[in-house]
Amino acid sequence: MARRRKKQSIEKLKVSANKKPINGSRAGDVCIFIFLVLLGAFMVFPLYYSVIQSLKPVEELFVFPPKLYVINPTGRNFSDMFRVAANSWQVPLSRYIFNSFFITIVICAANLFVCCCAAFVLAKCRFPGDKIINQIIVLALLFASNATWIMQFMVMAKLHMIDTYWALILPSISTSIGLYLMRQSMSTIHDAMVEAAKVDGASLFRICWQIVVPNSKPALMTLIIFAFQGAWNMQGGALTYSEELKTLPTVVQQISAAGLARQGVTFASSVVLLIPPLLVFLVAQGNVMETMANSGMKD
Repeated sequence: MARRRKKQSIEKLKVSANKKPINGSRAGDVCIFIFLVLLGAFMVFPLYYSVIQSLKPVEELFVFPPKLYVINPTGRNFSDMFRVAANSWQVPLSRYIFNSFFITIVICAANLFVCCCAAFVLAKCRFPGDKIINQIIVLALLFASNATWIMQFMVMAKLHMIDTYWALILPSISTSIGLYLMRQSMSTIHDAMVEAAKVDGASLFRICWQIVVPNSKPALMTLIIFAFQGAWNMQGGALTYSEELKTLPTVVQQISAAGLARQGVTFASSVVLLIPPLLVFLVAQGNVMETMANSGMKD
């Protein structure tokens, strides 16, 4: 009797496995695949076009109709990029690259530290006015950072930080989007873990960095992407005037404004600017979707 029941259950499993899904269709899968391929090509095309243009000599840049391939590829645009930057402002291009990397690393590290500590307090600590502060953070997401440029300049001028690294670093140490993402991610961590650590005698700082932050890795990697992209693309031309303090995007903007003859150098500089954010995104992209899925609005 037991063998018969076992045989019947195996046959039912085989029949259910051979059934086609009710809501699925091969034509629908093909249409979705084609749509995703076209969408991916649409997103990759600007990167491809920038690389192709950076390898074209000057006589091919202005051919009409424009060609999406290189006839005579050359690396002269990249060598001219170093030469133009050095000859125009008596500062080597390596100095601008160093400034961009230095500012980006400091901003990313400071942003992670401030956002993680503040998000932990807002997510796991109860104090008077915590809900109001959370609502203010959500409200701050509606405003672009450009709206605060005048106020930032006035504050930096009062603190005598104009034309220094601090004028670029301090306004970017904390961001509303980073604080919001980390707060939402930390809110999903069970309070029992925090209470157990408190019973064992762990301090809030230790609980934050040894328990809560390691369990918020997807949000942390997403915050790194946002912080790196914002800091790397920072120009800060209104806050720094010395050539020794300017960043690489500022130099690229100055080169592109020099005329049509330097458009190849402009494309070469754009490719150089694309490489670091692209590498960071490729490393951390797997955590982005999980973070966005867990970032719903919560009280």
